[in-house]
Amino acid sequence: MKTQTLTGVIIGAVAVTAVGAFAGMQLAGEPEYADVIDVEPHFVTHEVPREACRDELQTRQKPVKDEHQVTGTIAGAIIGGVLGNQVGDGSGQDIATAAGAIAGGYAGNKAHEKIQENNTEQVANQVCETIYDTRRQQDGYLVTYEWDGERQQVRMERDPGYRIPVEDGELQI
Repeated sequence: MKTQTLTGVIIGAVAVTAVGAFAGMQLAGEPEYADVIDVEPHFVTHEVPREACRDELQTRQKPVKDEHQVTGTIAGAIIGGVLGNQVGDGSGQDIATAAGAIAGGYAGNKAHEKIQENNTEQVANQVCETIYDTRRQQDGYLVTYEWDGERQQVRMERDPGYRIPVEDGELQI
């Protein structure tokens, strides 16, 4: 009987030790968690450049062929001389012809200049500029959690749910 009692005591001691070790492992191995208080999506704004072009009509003066308005001056002088020749007799007629030619030349020059100024054309001119489009993109979550009586925030790539595992005082994210 002593052998049976001794065997029973040893088996009992081993069983109690095993149960105690298992219970200790359960207590020591049970993970800790921080409680999640709030989760908000976190966004980043990017500016993306792009080139935008458009045609603008531009009015400009056509190229001038007769820069000094010689044609208008000559035509005006001829017409002015002919009209001046119609006035008076003798030497008065010569003076009127000369004066008519000078006045007609000046008037013809100015008329030709005005015609050239008003001789315009419209040309399409392409104008380009860089425009920045704004894009908002989610890049994670701003998580407010409570751990060890303190509220803190952390940015995470995913929504952690209701709690975050903690190991050795560090969040496991």
